[in-house]
Amino acid sequence: MPKQVIKTSQAPAPIGPYNQAIKANGFVFLSGQVAFNPATGELVQESLAAETHQVMKNIEAVLKEARLSFEHVVKTTIFLSDMSLFAEVNEVYGSYFKGDYPARETVAVKGLPRGVNVEISMTAVVDL
Repeated sequence: MPKQVIKTSQAPAPIGPYNQAIKANGFVFLSGQVAFNPATGELVQESLAAETHQVMKNIEAVLKEARLSFEHVVKTTIFLSDMSLFAEVNEVYGSYFKGDYPARETVAVKGLPRGVNVEISMTAVVDL
């Protein structure tokens, strides 16, 4: 089965040589999303909660384009600019799932694109 590129105008366009997501062998691999508002092209950074909500909305748009939802997500990686942000990001992130949470790791990194505080990538399964 060949890989399929998933792209939507409802999420930010890639800022480099990658795609929003790739569907292959029953999985959808979502690239890391940051808090760009796709309608304005501007970063949402008025608060950490607003930034995290925008990241999750961007992911939701890519999942929707792939005809999936957060229920299909099996693995998440959260990158933070500082581990002190964990609790607030975790609260917002958790509100997008109902019940069974995916596997996950959260790491603090030295820097993220465009100076953002949070970037999240996910892997989803096509069939539940």
